[in-house]
Amino acid sequence: MSTPYPFTAIVGQDDLRLGLLLNAVSPAVGGVLVRGEKGTAKSTAVRALAALMPEVSVVPGCRFSCDPASPDPACPDGPHADAAGVSRAARTVELPVGASEDRLVGALDIERALSEGVKAFEPGLLADAHRGILYVDEVNLLHDHLVDLLLDAAAMGASYVEREGVSVRHAARFLLVGTMNPEEGELRPQLLDRFGLTVEVSASRDTDERVEVVRRRLAYDDDPEGFAARWAEEEGALRERIAAARALLPRVVLGDGVLRQIAATCAAFEVDGMRADIVMARTATALAAWTGREEVTAEDVRQAALLALPHRRRRNPFDAPGLDEDKLDRTLDEAAGQDGGPGDDEPDPDGGGDGGGGGGGGVPPQAGGPDSTAPEDGTPSPAPEDTPSRAPEGESGAPGRPAGGEQQSVASAEPFRTKTLSVPGLGEGAAGRRSPARTEHGRTTGARRPEGALTKLHLAATVRAAAPHQRARGRAGRGLVVRRDDLRQAVREGREGNLVLFVVDASGSMAARQRMSAVKGAVLSLLLDAYQRRDKVGLVTFRGREAEVALPPTSSVDAAAARLESLPTGGRTPLAAGLLKAHDVLRVERLRDPSRRPLLVVVTDGRATGGPEPVALAGRAGRLHRSEGTASVVVDCESGYVRLGLAGELARELGGAAVTLDELRADSIAGLVKDVTAAGRAA
Repeated sequence: MSTPYPFTAIVGQDDLRLGLLLNAVSPAVGGVLVRGEKGTAKSTAVRALAALMPEVSVVPGCRFSCDPASPDPACPDGPHADAAGVSRAARTVELPVGASEDRLVGALDIERALSEGVKAFEPGLLADAHRGILYVDEVNLLHDHLVDLLLDAAAMGASYVEREGVSVRHAARFLLVGTMNPEEGELRPQLLDRFGLTVEVSASRDTDERVEVVRRRLAYDDDPEGFAARWAEEEGALRERIAAARALLPRVVLGDGVLRQIAATCAAFEVDGMRADIVMARTATALAAWTGREEVTAEDVRQAALLALPHRRRRNPFDAPGLDEDKLDRTLDEAAGQDGGPGDDEPDPDGGGDGGGGGGGGVPPQAGGPDSTAPEDGTPSPAPEDTPSRAPEGESGAPGRPAGGEQQSVASAEPFRTKTLSVPGLGEGAAGRRSPARTEHGRTTGARRPEGALTKLHLAATVRAAAPHQRARGRAGRGLVVRRDDLRQAVREGREGNLVLFVVDASGSMAARQRMSAVKGAVLSLLLDAYQRRDKVGLVTFRGREAEVALPPTSSVDAAAARLESLPTGGRTPLAAGLLKAHDVLRVERLRDPSRRPLLVVVTDGRATGGPEPVALAGRAGRLHRSEGTASVVVDCESGYVRLGLAGELARELGGAAVTLDELRADSIAGLVKDVTAAGRAA
């Protein structure tokens, strides 16, 4: 095994190191999610932490790492009565992004089941990581169902496997560490909440610090063993400090006054549920133990809030992460003042523990009221009415008329829940939540002969295929003989994520009558929907004389939202150029990722202007997409009493559906429900 980079040799990254060390002191904190740009020592720090973890005593031969002092009574390898323990280093188990569910939680041992007729359980990575570290690099790229299983096990301290006739429960307590680059897509808020702490890391901008990083890394690469030896003393001291903090942890006192501050802070920042309060309490306790104190202080609570709350305040991927530290300080001060300080001599001023929660709940509106209402008072929702974005009447309708100048960018309207848009047919793309697809995970719909390597065995179909041949194979009544030709692959149907390419009309006709605010709100809503369904997104805009790729296809929908907010408007409507630019983008993406099916969303009023025969050119560009089978939907932004219906004509050329801005809403009661799936079937 290669020599890990010493933890104490990492330069800077104080929050990252503190978050990892607090989890090493108290795994009950719930793990840590490390978010940051590439090349910021995320993986290095996690692997270095493993060398600092105390050794664990395990029952010899137990595949689930039971502690001989208190073995798991339900251990599948048990019982372990009076078993003598052996010591070994705590394991660091890495979960690959492409791991299967069987590899994570374990499964039936197919070989023994078929050859011996025995229902034997083969443990997965959760069992291997018990009493150690489970590290997930690029956790945001892990399939959602695997993240759900992983975080459920981390929260419950056990893994439950109910599948293929096997019912197993085993302990699974581990230090969970995930790392991710936000540029490659965000985790859903529900999954973010399951991580105890989060830290943001970035490369230092200090020249001296960067020089020291390079110097140490080069020295390590030249001689890993020698470099580690030079840091052995610091590593030993840190290892002893972790062990001392673990021993002190049970004696740390969390007073009622401190609990009131924790409750007041969580209420003031409007975090959902009670997990934040619990994590803050555990983190503050670990902080006190780490600094060698037996009582939690207000400063511990403050530091715990900075680590445990920022990711829980994000309601959607477009919310900026972070915490208002001034508001945090005011909330803590007022909670301490109302309680009379952190002393615990008056246990029942408001009727006990429940009263403490109620008292804490009464503070946040006073502490955070002005701050929490100020952003809403200052939201630019009325800005479209005041923004001089009205284009001259008839600007887009007369080809020879000069286009108006560029208009200021307008703020988007509030996002809403949209109708489900999906791609017709059955795909085979990356797992997601949008369109029907054959996937490795989902409900089993049938069986087939495997094409290549067998990945998901359909046990019942395999037995049925082998059963008629047992007499000919001379094994009738003496066990089942299964040959390769009998094996059957399970066919499963689930959902896939798609490439949703937005083609947005930013011309003067869209800016007229303040429509652009509503258009941006609709696209923002579709972006939020794409985020929740694990899609890739891209953004093409067209205005004036040309179209441009505002955002190449990416998994980072917040980047698309940022580009959308700053989108200027004005000029003519080169609709054909926008569709042709989208065609170029899709052509390249098909080469990069052939299995990911595209969904083209064109947001326009359909009024093509500029150049000879602009409407006919747009129609030909639309038919080009249709000839290649690209699923599409046109969001018709035309408004007013006189409507030309050009967006509907464009949808017919594309072979897709047309929906108005009102019909796009999931709770719309407008006429007929139009969706792209139905349109695809009709086409």
